[in-house]
Amino acid sequence: MEGNLRWVALTAAAPVAWGANYYVTREFLPPGTPLYGAALRALPAGLVLMGLCRQRPSGAWWWRSAVLGLLNVSVFFVLVYVASQLLPTSVASTVMAMSPLAMMLIAWVLVSERPGIAHLAGAGVGLGGVCLMLLTGAGGASVPGVLASVAAMCVSSFGYILAKRWNDTGTDVLASTAWQLTAGGLFLLPAAAVVEGPPPALSASALLAFGYVTLVATALAFVAWFTGLRHLPAGTVGLVGLLNPVTGVLLGTVIAGEMLTVQQLCGVALVLAGVVLGRSGRARRRGGTTLRLAARMTSGPPRRRRAVVPLHAVRNRADRAVGGEHSS
Repeated sequence: MEGNLRWVALTAAAPVAWGANYYVTREFLPPGTPLYGAALRALPAGLVLMGLCRQRPSGAWWWRSAVLGLLNVSVFFVLVYVASQLLPTSVASTVMAMSPLAMMLIAWVLVSERPGIAHLAGAGVGLGGVCLMLLTGAGGASVPGVLASVAAMCVSSFGYILAKRWNDTGTDVLASTAWQLTAGGLFLLPAAAVVEGPPPALSASALLAFGYVTLVATALAFVAWFTGLRHLPAGTVGLVGLLNPVTGVLLGTVIAGEMLTVQQLCGVALVLAGVVLGRSGRARRRGGTTLRLAARMTSGPPRRRRAVVPLHAVRNRADRAVGGEHSS
């Protein structure tokens, strides 16, 4: 139980960092350059992690890193940027909050993790809380923006479960994360140069913001996220990911001075309840399994029951034995 709590706490660092990343990107990073923004976020983070792990891909991990880097980094980062430009924050965040359900269903197919009732209930409660927090009746949502947000949610959910399946082979999490980020950044950099031209000029505040985005919201967050995917069920990790929009709302209230309404407070409570509900169901299943195993271990092997011979059968055997002796 305590070990499970530690993995959940470590995994929670990722959505919290990503929630803060919305504010940092909106306030300090240059708009209109999604390819360069994604490349400058991914490639430095990948190179930093490569320097720490000092491992190169081998065997199948060359093409696996390319596939995961394309899904989890290149395509995902660009789609999220496009969705955030075309949609109100509430709509984009609500669409992305559907990822727990998507991860559960994809994990059921790819890694045979059948979602439990508690996980599904927690995802439903958490999604309801996100909707309560963020659906403010904003209109004018563009169809391309909604499609970009849905595509980002589907691509990342599929990529995360694929990473979970491939990382079960024992590959170091730090190394596989470094390979994905580096591959994704290398895909993005030439595309940005062709489509967007020369890189944008960055002010001192933008450089500091990119430092946070690269080191905290990407390098550290992705290592924590993929570590959680290795040690926890996909359903639990998806529920913990609901802390992303919660963090965005809370930071907007504390830093930007936005008023947190009673409706939003109730939404935060529902999201936290969804995370706890999804975890408690898994804990109960683990606890029941542990108790059954302990009962089997302490009960010992079943005793062999001796056959009970009726008294009249014993007498008949004795009479036959005596008669045999007399006949001889």
